[in-house]
Amino acid sequence: MSRLDASELARRLARNAEAVCRHYLSNGHREGRYWMVGDVRNTPGRSMFVRLIGPESGKGAAGKWTDAATGEHGDLLDVIRETCGLVDFADVAREARAFLSLPQPEPQASERRRTIQPAPTGSPEAARRLFAMSRPIHGTLAETYLRRRGITALHGTGSLRFHPRCYYRSDEYAATETWPAMIAAVTDLGGRLTGAHRTWLDPDGFDPVRLGKAPIDTPRRAMGDLLGHAVRFGVAGEVMAAGEGIETMLSLRTVLPGMPMVAALSAAHLSAILFADTLRRLYIARDDDPAGDGAMAALIERACADSIEAIVLSPRLADFNEDLRMLGPDALRAALRAQIASRDAARFMAEAA
Repeated sequence: MSRLDASELARRLARNAEAVCRHYLSNGHREGRYWMVGDVRNTPGRSMFVRLIGPESGKGAAGKWTDAATGEHGDLLDVIRETCGLVDFADVAREARAFLSLPQPEPQASERRRTIQPAPTGSPEAARRLFAMSRPIHGTLAETYLRRRGITALHGTGSLRFHPRCYYRSDEYAATETWPAMIAAVTDLGGRLTGAHRTWLDPDGFDPVRLGKAPIDTPRRAMGDLLGHAVRFGVAGEVMAAGEGIETMLSLRTVLPGMPMVAALSAAHLSAILFADTLRRLYIARDDDPAGDGAMAALIERACADSIEAIVLSPRLADFNEDLRMLGPDALRAALRAQIASRDAARFMAEAA
């Protein structure tokens, strides 16, 4: 897509700036001529402001935003890119056109003649294509699945998307089935998508045993380049929390909404996550099983070798999502307050309503 096309998309989004903000920056609110939110990744707060009213270009243009805390600035295409966890501009443009109900552009003649080669099964390219074909979780079965597991803090979840008919095969000889699925982007420290994780969902309801997952043999699978990488919620600075499961980390975010977190997807991958240069304190969300204990020990050893303070967070039950569902957010908040540093409780913890 040409620069002119990008400019026109940005202008059309700006003409609908408040609608864009309500959809992609849902944790913010309008104040006069501005939309106020925590940052471009839809974190709750007030440091970022988006102009809702103004000229189409130049100083004070509608759709332009600035984050007073970081100095970041941009337009509404940047908002879509960050909140949806997109990498390629073509995907950003496709999402913007879908929001604006615009027709997708016809491919050039040369593109129509060119054969698109299938991506190798399970490769990073296959993961990138799957994520690009999916859509934001707002209003989908994926959002319902998370909320029924007690997870209501869905700010900054651009790394999660929804695919209504994701392929599934129990083994290489089985017939291909399609099930709705929550798709999670696995990225490296620079934000490059290296893999994807699929959680196939039950379209018929929320079973108390499967907890909303599809009635198939392996309702969770990862693909792509995973070692050292993770599903990310928020941008890590000096403090970060890490654990295995997506639901585990999202449960923690219910009471620690401002803390950046990563889900490594397995105990083996948790022990191998890469650390950002800025990281000074790492919270490790332990799963109450032998594999979780082994990952915790390996991660503590690596963190200490890099002069990173490591603090273990332990659930009262099997994992933090079970704590959230069975004990409730107030009990989870109280348990975590006793385990995290007091300065981080003041900085990251949400108080009870």
